[in-house]
Amino acid sequence: MLRFATGPQLLIEAEVVNGRKLTSVKNISKDLKNAGANWQDEEVIVDEGLVTSRTPKDLPAFNAKLVEEVREGKHSGQHA
Repeated sequence: MLRFATGPQLLIEAEVVNGRKLTSVKNISKDLKNAGANWQDEEVIVDEGLVTSRTPKDLPAFNAKLVEEVREGKHSGQHA
């Protein structure tokens, strides 16, 4: 059986969400919290250069923030 993972699920599997503030669709919030993430229900969140958003309706805010983050460059203490 072929299985697909969402972006947040890939971050969970990579073990990079513990202690990070991020957002996602609500039905994945419990998985993120169980993996140690500080989940928030916000349009877009940035944590040390990691940009997350919830749904396609948040894409304008996500895109604007992503461009801003790329322009800023690497943050102090930034990791995956």
